[in-house]
Amino acid sequence: MTKLLGLSGSLRAQSFNTALLKAAQSMTGAGIGLDAATVHAVPLYDGDEEQQHGTPPAVRALKERILAADGLLLVTPEYNNGIPGVFKNTLDWLSRPTPGLPDVFKDRPVAVIGASPGGFGTILSQNHWLPVLRALGTRHWSGGRLLVPRAGSVFGADGTLQDEAVRRQLSDFVQGFAAFVAATALARQENG
Repeated sequence: MTKLLGLSGSLRAQSFNTALLKAAQSMTGAGIGLDAATVHAVPLYDGDEEQQHGTPPAVRALKERILAADGLLLVTPEYNNGIPGVFKNTLDWLSRPTPGLPDVFKDRPVAVIGASPGGFGTILSQNHWLPVLRALGTRHWSGGRLLVPRAGSVFGADGTLQDEAVRRQLSDFVQGFAAFVAATALARQENG
């Protein structure tokens, strides 16, 4: 089974991106598992705090969940044409060394999707993630792109995905990313 972890970069209770991640969970298909996480409980990064107290428990727990997965799906909002600070802060914490745990990003398959109430989806936020993912040494899957514009008309009041075209795109994206993750894992096994 290909195990994916989806990480929503929004703190909002009615987040379009958390709703998008929940919709993705329902479209995994046979042989794919998609667990969902959020950036809640991750404190602001503070090097002095890290030096005095080490990795916060919420960060360690999230690292362990990422390490248990074969691939990471970032579900990003877009704030002021860029990456939300709370989401970048989480990845900054996750990139820090934690005693007893390996690097969570090195060679990890990663993909990015997002939803926005604006007309351009999350195109700029997704573009801003590219140099970050490169710097972290991930294996970014660029075989598909999913930008959900005008999210208020795509999701119902209860957060369910209502738009059939977006449902098909999301399903194709999840299947494509899972295939990439499985192929990456197979290549690692063959190369030893």
